[in-house]
Amino acid sequence: MEYMEIALEEAKKALLLNEVPVGAVIVKDDKVIAKAHNLVETLKKPTAHAEILAIEKACTLLNNWRLTGCSMYVTLEPCAMCAGAIIQSRISSLYIGAFDADRGACGSVINIAQNDYLNSFVNINWVYDYRCSSILKNFFKTLR
Repeated sequence: MEYMEIALEEAKKALLLNEVPVGAVIVKDDKVIAKAHNLVETLKKPTAHAEILAIEKACTLLNNWRLTGCSMYVTLEPCAMCAGAIIQSRISSLYIGAFDADRGACGSVINIAQNDYLNSFVNINWVYDYRCSSILKNFFKTLR
């Protein structure tokens, strides 16, 4: 199973909890070391985004706050908070399934992950997987 598919499986877990369906996976040396999905509503925490939760799990597993050499696969472009955590944790590569035209902080609205002023450069790879945008569109359609 490819890594974006695993992130999508995480997004589906969020959907079952009526959370915004976003999933994230962190890979090191071709092995999944952490995966998570949004739990903002469940945990009543604005920081419980999939990316943050996956970073916390990976750091715990590696016993290190530096995730150098790790790649993150995420179904939706990270927001400013998550992009900040990605650069702080030193994740090397980021694979994004769908862009976020409202809050995207990796190139859509702003680009925190590749910013000379912040001395940050994450290798960003736009995967543009229709399944990632589809699950989000359907979720928000049911809310309206």
